[in-house]
Amino acid sequence: MKLKATCTLSVTAASDCPLVAMLRPRSGQSQWIISDRYDLEPWVPVTEFVDSYGNLCQRLIVPQGRMRIAVEVTMKVPAQIEVATYAPRTLVTDMPADVLHYLLQSRYCPSDKMQSQAWDIVGNALPGYPQVAKICSWIHDNLHYRYGVSSSTTDALDTLEHGAGVCRDFAHVGITLCRSMQIPARMVVGYLHGLQPMDLHAWFEAFVGGRWYTFDATQAEPRGGRIVLAYGHDAADVAFISDYGMQPLRIDDMFVDVVAV
Repeated sequence: MKLKATCTLSVTAASDCPLVAMLRPRSGQSQWIISDRYDLEPWVPVTEFVDSYGNLCQRLIVPQGRMRIAVEVTMKVPAQIEVATYAPRTLVTDMPADVLHYLLQSRYCPSDKMQSQAWDIVGNALPGYPQVAKICSWIHDNLHYRYGVSSSTTDALDTLEHGAGVCRDFAHVGITLCRSMQIPARMVVGYLHGLQPMDLHAWFEAFVGGRWYTFDATQAEPRGGRIVLAYGHDAADVAFISDYGMQPLRIDDMFVDVVAV
């Protein structure tokens, strides 16, 4: 399917503020850019680099005052995500070297503290994809999607304690439970067509059957129509805006839209 995604945000800086943004997707095997536009008002010099996860990062300095950042991209993406009910567990000895680090605990995913809970959740599910699917279903059925419960410091253990959170919290729980069972898992942020209310979205991928598969615990069923902006260990690696000024950058407003074209 063909999707057009738009993200427009206005920010205010108390003084000149260095910034790194992740607002441009990359073409790849599962998505392809047809056209894109990246506009700044006022215009300032921008450089782009690829981080250690393969994400496109835009580096600039927001001048004192107000700036508008507008991004629009039209992409071809799968209308359905692949489901592999019987994809087996991938042994650690068979994992590619660039996948191994997704077994490690990270800031928001303390996988060393959730092993017993993970095994309780998966029960007698077959090793591999069925175990991850069981984790995903458990999160969807047992956690409430609720704004205002979590903050920028909330990790997976906090979310389980609160019993609620938003998409990034659901993804952190899924990632943590998978890693605690030696299943590599990574954070994904991007756009989801038909999401209500519309916003930038987060989900996770797990490495089973020798490849990555998409899982989204906020949804009752697997859904396609996704544009990936960034991958990482957890939310610390995939922030769409990271500012490094003497005073925090203020986001005044943000508009996100995704339509089929």
